[in-house]
Amino acid sequence: MKLNLTTSSLCGLCLTLASCTSPDLAIKETPPPRPNIVLILVDDMGFSDLGSFGSEIRTPHLDRLASQGMQMTDMQNTAKCFPSRACLMTGVYAQQNGMAQPPPGRFQNAVTFGHVLRQAGYTTLFSGKHHGTENPYFLGFDRYAGLRDGASNHFNPGLQREGEPVPAQKNPGRRVFCFDEKTVQPYTPPDDFYTTDAFTDWALEWLDDVEKGPAEKPFFLYLSYTAPHDPLMAWPEDIAKYEGVYDGGYEPIRLARYQRQVGMRLINPETAPLSPPNYPDWESLEPDFRQDEIRRMTVYAAMIDRIDQNIGRLLDKLASIDRLENTLIVFLSDNGASSEEVEIGDGPIGSIDRWTSQRGPWANVSNTPFRLFKNFSHEGGTRSPMIAWWPGHIQPGSFSDFTGHFIDFMPTFVELSGAEYPEHLDGEMIFPMQGVSLLPALQGDPAPREGPLFFQWGRGRAVRLNQWKMVFLTGKEPQWELYDMETDQTELNDLSGEFPERTARMARIWQDWYVNTPAGKSR
Repeated sequence: MKLNLTTSSLCGLCLTLASCTSPDLAIKETPPPRPNIVLILVDDMGFSDLGSFGSEIRTPHLDRLASQGMQMTDMQNTAKCFPSRACLMTGVYAQQNGMAQPPPGRFQNAVTFGHVLRQAGYTTLFSGKHHGTENPYFLGFDRYAGLRDGASNHFNPGLQREGEPVPAQKNPGRRVFCFDEKTVQPYTPPDDFYTTDAFTDWALEWLDDVEKGPAEKPFFLYLSYTAPHDPLMAWPEDIAKYEGVYDGGYEPIRLARYQRQVGMRLINPETAPLSPPNYPDWESLEPDFRQDEIRRMTVYAAMIDRIDQNIGRLLDKLASIDRLENTLIVFLSDNGASSEEVEIGDGPIGSIDRWTSQRGPWANVSNTPFRLFKNFSHEGGTRSPMIAWWPGHIQPGSFSDFTGHFIDFMPTFVELSGAEYPEHLDGEMIFPMQGVSLLPALQGDPAPREGPLFFQWGRGRAVRLNQWKMVFLTGKEPQWELYDMETDQTELNDLSGEFPERTARMARIWQDWYVNTPAGKSR
């Protein structure tokens, strides 16, 4: 399905067509201007962590984009940061582009959307986290600034600054930042640094240059945040907004989120009942531990609040340079909330000298209504909240339950831009795009996805085919589980025993796919 851009729709966007002014002249349609594209990705944020997805966290700017655009309720990721980001950037599975197994390295047999869109005439900008060993400046981006690694101290990823505590770090001094062609290790920033603010600052500076350039030249901005990935760190004024909000513990927050999801038609309680809780009874916890848990979620909420504030800054900038109207903005998270437990340093939770994580109980709340977490191939790990906004092309206040995947963004951007996807780059064979364009879904086409989707990260694996999902649960007795996603979105009723032939057939489909990927062949 191609863009539905008729002469009348162009006029509705206040685009000038000289032939519109005279009924005596035959209407001569001119090609519509290609949209600017802004892709915003956050890190380890759960499905229910935005106001428009049920949260109590204040996200007014994202909620406005949702109310004026579309919420996609079944966008699938890989359940892990760097494979998700690799799929997103290349349009092929991480098992094909060399990014399926730790440690993250370089792309193989793949091009990025930077390569493809720059060749199509776009200015290509990338600010934030990459999570690989290559400098994105050499991967098709006109400008790049950010963290080449996977996570860092949000206040200071480098060496101790005068008058401050030693920053809590994993691998102190080794985090790599890049600024265009320059690589910096360690990067010790000014004392007002905070990753979410800095990544936005750099993007806004580049947009000043976009404003000075030709109006007909479109731009692509990939704004890739590390928040709310651990370490849980936030500005004190943002933390203060959420004092007292989480004093009642896990259960009331999770139930309230689910009720809001049902009330806003995001969730159908008949097909997506709330999954069983994965947290202890609040009153059974020791008082000191409860206070730590309250603080943990308070800081996590503050981090998401700060993301939304920065998206407000971005929207203001786009409006001020007259580049907002014909811009597609997409927002999503790279995987579900994380149950990982990390503890480094002894400062207060939220400070520069304490690296701590959200952990399982609050991650279960963040992933409402789904089961499990990041690193699992169940929906709590693989389902991203997604918002798409594009005035005049996406129905305001709409929802789509189309089953999308991160591999779908490359074909979407190729269709939007009129770009050509290459077969080779620098003598290396490039895998064909594995996804489908999301434009039909964004424009309200209810047609379901055709063909399977595949998942594999660590010990997790899954395959989606039509209404069915087969997912591998690793435990004392690892086994395939089978779910009917039309009636059981939260994966509560395992049908593998009822449909053994279907289960075996889907297991073979997954196995045939995996063993024929470079990742599978190398195992």
